[in-house]
Amino acid sequence: MISSLQNVSNLSMTRALGAVDTENSASSSAATMPGTAGAANGMSFASVMGNMASDAVTSLKGAESMSFAGIKGTATTREVVDSMLQAEQTLQTAIAIRDKVVSAFLEVTKMQM
Repeated sequence: MISSLQNVSNLSMTRALGAVDTENSASSSAATMPGTAGAANGMSFASVMGNMASDAVTSLKGAESMSFAGIKGTATTREVVDSMLQAEQTLQTAIAIRDKVVSAFLEVTKMQM
């Protein structure tokens, strides 16, 4: 069911973002600008988003397996509920990030050149 979500990391857009040359902006302004800790550590936006997506998939898979364990009777109700609540929070976070990315994209497309 959830295994089809693993293809998120295989998107060509994600690979293309990793190839962007950030040498000029990261090396000169990473130490002086706040909020560029990821650039100073060598992490790109694409790798951060990819890690977040893989963590979300892992959380959802864990919740799915825990629900099956609850159905089989090998997991307690509390464990199943905790796992489901964590998966719900992960899904809500992913939806919020998606909404922010879409609204930012729409704002960029509205800009005049």
